[in-house]
Amino acid sequence: MLEIQGLTRRFGQKKAVDGVSLQIPAGQMVGVIGRSGAGKSTLLRLLNRLAEPSEGRILFNGKDVTALRGRALRDWRTDCAMIFQQFNLVQRLDVLTNVLIGRLNHRHGMMAKIGSLLCHFSPEERAMALAALDRFDLLSTALQRSDTLSGGQQQRVAICRALMQQPRLLLADEPIASLDPRNARTVMDALTQVNRDGITVLVNLHHLDTAREYCDRVVAMQQGHVVFDGPPSELNSARITQIYGLTEAEFQAEAAAAVNARSEFEFPRQPALA
Repeated sequence: MLEIQGLTRRFGQKKAVDGVSLQIPAGQMVGVIGRSGAGKSTLLRLLNRLAEPSEGRILFNGKDVTALRGRALRDWRTDCAMIFQQFNLVQRLDVLTNVLIGRLNHRHGMMAKIGSLLCHFSPEERAMALAALDRFDLLSTALQRSDTLSGGQQQRVAICRALMQQPRLLLADEPIASLDPRNARTVMDALTQVNRDGITVLVNLHHLDTAREYCDRVVAMQQGHVVFDGPPSELNSARITQIYGLTEAEFQAEAAAAVNARSEFEFPRQPALA
């Protein structure tokens, strides 16, 4: 059970996350939606402790995550894996090595981590990584450089890397925002497979239809607050208008425009070759 109690994050006078409280049973797949700046990404970063809360607590199976420091915090980040819109792969390394990097947090001590960075992984770890790639139809890409893959393939590699941590919770921050519809579906199908293994999944999404199709539960945020928490079937067009003052079509168009603008900044188009 993941329990979020009065979680708040301030940036100066602004509250990016404002008093959020949620209880998420083990094994749920939860979609988090909201307009740009609603606090979705900050919430996930707080859960992973990539950002520090200003107030409130995070409990996982009764353990106070907000009190963890040092080794205990590193262990939490192993249990609570995270994938990002930008994939965060080492582009010059091959796919297999990128996946194996997910084992770093299972090694303790400087020499063990140096060994990992030098690609001194055990046969068992290599077998685990190859099995993960095979599961998501990526085995044929194992020895390719990561930057030769499509966006959808790179995101599935990031999922494989996260699974190498053997997490109990997976956070996915806009994992399909920069993907075309076909690749987006492939990645969501992969996250569904992960969830069926019993891993709790929290995924930030900008497409309402995707949240309705894939998630057991939808949490909608607005200005740092939770403004809806319930089954996807209850988040209909009338409820969207009630919450956000927009039609569903306007909500989707605004979200798409924000994602496109962010993607253009983070993934600038390469100049054409002469």
